[in-house]
Amino acid sequence: MKQIVVISTGGTIASRWQGSGFAAEARGGDVLATAVVPEGLSVRVVDLMNVNSARLTTAQQLTLLRTVREVLADPAVDGIVVTHGTDTLEESAFLLDLHHDDPRPVVLTGAQRPFGAADGDGPRNLHDALLTAASVRDLGVVVVFDGQVHAARGTVKVRTLATDAFADPSGSRVADVGTDGVRVLRRPDRPVPLPLPPAATPLPRVDIVMHHCDADPLFLEAAVKAGAQGIVLVATGAGNATPEISTAVHEAVSRGVLVAVTTRVPIGPVAEIYTHGGAVDLAASGAVLTGTLRAGQARIAVLAAILSSTDPAERTDALRHLVGGAVPAASGARA
Repeated sequence: MKQIVVISTGGTIASRWQGSGFAAEARGGDVLATAVVPEGLSVRVVDLMNVNSARLTTAQQLTLLRTVREVLADPAVDGIVVTHGTDTLEESAFLLDLHHDDPRPVVLTGAQRPFGAADGDGPRNLHDALLTAASVRDLGVVVVFDGQVHAARGTVKVRTLATDAFADPSGSRVADVGTDGVRVLRRPDRPVPLPLPPAATPLPRVDIVMHHCDADPLFLEAAVKAGAQGIVLVATGAGNATPEISTAVHEAVSRGVLVAVTTRVPIGPVAEIYTHGGAVDLAASGAVLTGTLRAGQARIAVLAAILSSTDPAERTDALRHLVGGAVPAASGARA
């Protein structure tokens, strides 16, 4: 028997009607009872928390990270499934993946339709996640939704309501789940995993600021004044802003703030092409370009880099490693 642990954190998959809307309420065992458990699996449930994921905090994400590590300390465990709300699932998945140093899989899933819905997608997603957790190795942390398996890195919520909610707009899925099992299509590149941050490490403030027509440095400067140790600038195009914002980035970096640049465009990498406040100038001002990571995951990369060191230069090096220091994937993908 394969031993799979389900860590329940809430979200739509556990949500019941509250009179004016839905909120996470069902326990993990109740959620598991809605799904068909694949043959040959023994499943244990850990009720970690029960929250709508839009309310998730960094402290709770780190609790999830440490719980995953504690569960995997048992060599009898073959894999983990985390049931999670879809709003911030992409952020938690990426945080777990940045620290995941075990060949055993950690699979995140959830639902777009609430617990008990006649047309609910949660039972199928949970079945597929359990099957994936029992079938694959060396894929890192993955997201299973609507019969597809996606690498944590780059995968974002692309549809607000539809059941095929997740994808990597700049990449391809890593596997499919069908009646014949899990078919691995590719093995994702991943940077060398980070160690767990010390439990007593203070949690840094990391803000996200978006550029747009008529934008000025006001909100970036306000984030610095509010004590942000990290800032993600959501730029336009391939990573472009204005000379004034580039100057504000330089000033923030000079004060030890870790600044990353992503883009509001859904597909493609950030690239140094334009000056006059473009990515060329932002990079010269000390910002780190985040490749194809979008805002939520770019923020997680900044957070992880800050938690990895107290030295600004080391934090910058860590962030460059996390966004672009991938280790080549092993050949011969297998399920």
